[in-house]
Parts: sequence; structure tokens; C-alpha cells
Amino acid sequence: MKKIKSNILIIDDQDDILFSAKMLLKKYFETIFTVNNPKNMIKVLSENAIDVVLLDMNYRIGFEDGREGIYLLKEIKTLSPHTSVILMTAFGKVETAVEGLKAGAFDYILKPWDNEKLLSVVKSAVKEGRKEKKHLENFTKDTTLFKGNSAVIKKVYSLADKVAKTDANVLILGENGTGKSILARYIHDKSSRKQQLFVAVDLGSLNENLFESELFGYAKGAFTDAKADTPGRFETAQGGTIFLDEIGNVPIHLQSKLLQVIQTKAFTRLGESKERPLDVRIITATNTDLKQEVISKKFREDLYYRINTMEITVPPLREQIEDIVPLAQFLLNKMALKYDRNEIIFEKDALELIKKYSWNGNIREMENKIERAVILCENNCIKISDLDLDTISGDSFLEESPLEELEKNTIEKVLIKNNFNISRSAEELKLSRASLYRRMEKYGIGNN
Repeated sequence: MKKIKSNILIIDDQDDILFSAKMLLKKYFETIFTVNNPKNMIKVLSENAIDVVLLDMNYRIGFEDGREGIYLLKEIKTLSPHTSVILMTAFGKVETAVEGLKAGAFDYILKPWDNEKLLSVVKSAVKEGRKEKKHLENFTKDTTLFKGNSAVIKKVYSLADKVAKTDANVLILGENGTGKSILARYIHDKSSRKQQLFVAVDLGSLNENLFESELFGYAKGAFTDAKADTPGRFETAQGGTIFLDEIGNVPIHLQSKLLQVIQTKAFTRLGESKERPLDVRIITATNTDLKQEVISKKFREDLYYRINTMEITVPPLREQIEDIVPLAQFLLNKMALKYDRNEIIFEKDALELIKKYSWNGNIREMENKIERAVILCENNCIKISDLDLDTISGDSFLEESPLEELEKNTIEKVLIKNNFNISRSAEELKLSRASLYRRMEKYGIGNN
């Protein structure tokens, strides 16, 4: 039997699970990587084109709520967007796995698994991942980063170009969805460190108990479950750039640890006394008003001044009106490539609504609405009803659209027809399992 040419990465802290999964999968897939510590996944992902990751959701004794798995899922999707992630969880933890689907996981599988089920899910994930990779490659080849032509956004990128040539610490401010992480990556790609790793850390979702070990690493035996010396995110980014998103969410009692590292340009692993030199570019971001947080004694003033040698504020969409329609067209092209609908266009009235809409969720909200419209619209023409926008210029609120009601009824009928078999229903609806789960959650289907 010819093996499928693909790279599979299995991440689990139980060696027997790694062994069993590898023995099964290596009969069908060409290359299998295994790591028993999630900290080592970055090296594997950065050095290999991984098609699928099988990811366990719990790694430390006493922390079995799956939060580590959700955090690691986001890390993987940042490092390798085209990689499909399959979550592995124990029976009874399905609720957390479904949350993972909403965060971008391809699917989940219960432990102990059925071999045929596992193989089927992995094969589907390989196929889906390759399709997504192709779309991403086409998108990168056919389009460029959308900067915009408004005066305010031009100023942002002018500052970014200047600061990128230096090693100055940068603080990026802006509302949710304005593209702060995109700007951080842009600065890295324009810097002398562009050949090194860009490591993004979502501090907002990082458990306080994992803060020090996650960022600075730990020595073997530092705590009960520390089975080997393990580098942290700062050490992994050595020579490159570390992006600390949502820094405004770091509790005051942990801010001193960050301050010390930034001041001394050195760090110490948890459980060690040896100080290690640090050579990283530090970019931080937040949607909170840090000046007010300093006044309220919720954010250290000395840390604030350390992280914002250069401060750049990304404006909300409502301040760059002339960029809204071009951005919508840009995102439409992106989604058209993703879903093989290259002839799709906006109806004139839909474009007018897009221009007038308040976009409180900024670029992220617009991307979400346009992706939904591309999936649902008929005849390759996006109408107002396809966009699912709740307000028009903030003056009126629309009830649930007939299109949404139609979608809900269709999903319910297909699920009932297939006795709520998610795989068969998703296939019939031409949706991924993750997309079907998200729609079920949205409409409250199956919650009764």
C-alpha cells in the first residue's frame, strides 16, 4: 500500500499515546513526528511543512480543563495557518473540544480512539490542509498586504517602516480587530531580523499559573510535571521578534517579571539560578488605555515606558472611510480564492451598506461578514441580506433575516435526516465539521 505523502505531528505528554498513534499512522502516512512536550512544537513547525497536528488538550497535573490545548491551538494556527489541527480529548471534555472548533481546529477525536475513525479524520484533515495551503499560496502570490490610502493609515505604515530599521521596543495600540498583529508581523518582516522566528504570544489567554514557565521556560524537576529542560517563548524567539499581544491583561503581580527581562535583556528559567542572555525584538499590543491603567495603578509605569520606545496607534475603520470599500474588495478577493468563487462580486446596494456601516469590530468583523456572504450568496452576487449586518448607519436594527432562518431550517432538516451524524450532515451541506458546529452553536441547534 502506497503511503500518503504528508507530514503528521503528534503532541502528547504520554509516551504510550505517542507510540500507539505513530504505529498506526506510519502505515498510511509518509512522515510522523512526535513530541512529548508542547514547547518543542515550534522547532518542528518552523523546520517542516506539517500538514496535520494531533494535539492533546492537557499537559500538567491539576490542569485538566483543556485551556492549554486551546492556547496551543492558537499558537499553531499563528505559526502555520495552513496546518489542520485535530484535538485529542478524553470522554466528558467534549464541550472544550467544541470550543476548539470555534477557535480554528479541524476536528476532535476522543481517547481512547477508534483506529478507523482516527485514520478517517486525519485523511480528511490532510486533504483540507492542502486545499487551504494552496489557497494561501495563491493569495500570497496574487495579492499584497492591504495598507490603505487614507492619511491616518499611511502615517501608521510610515512610522512602522522607520521603526522596523531599529531594535526599538514598539507598543501597538488600537481597538479589537484593527490589525495590530498584522502590523507587528509587518515590522518584523521589514527588519534585519526577518530571517529569524516571529513568535506571537496571546497573553490574554495565558493562564497565570503558566505565565513564567511559558514565557521563560523551566528546568527539569522545577515542578511536578517538569520532565525535561524546556525553553520558553522568549528563548524560542532568540535572534528574532517576540510579539506580546494583549499586554494590558497581564496582572500587576506578574508585570515585574516582564520588566526585569526587558531591563536586563536576560532571563532565568523557572527552577534555575543561571541567567541567560536575551537577544530579541519586543513588540507589544493592547486595546486598553495603558495611560489610564498606570494612573489607576493597574499597570506599572516603569514597564509602560520600557515597552513603548515607539508607540503606534492603529486607527479604527470609522476613521479611514476612504479605505472601507477597497478593503472590502480586497477581502472579497481573498475569500473568493479560498472558496473557489473567483467571479463573485458585490451588489451596488451591498457596497453602499458596507461603506455606511459602523464596523465596531473593524477589519476582523468585516472579514467575518464577507466570508459568510461568500459562502451563502447565490448567483455570484453578494446582496445586503447575505452580509448579515445588524444596523444601517446605527439608525435601525434588523430582525433575523429570512436567509438566516432558511439556513437554520436547512441545517436542522439535514441533521434530522442523518440522525445527527455530524460527518454525514457536514458532507451533505458542503461544510467542514468545524463550520457546521459553529452554525449549530449560533442557532442553538442541539442544545435542547
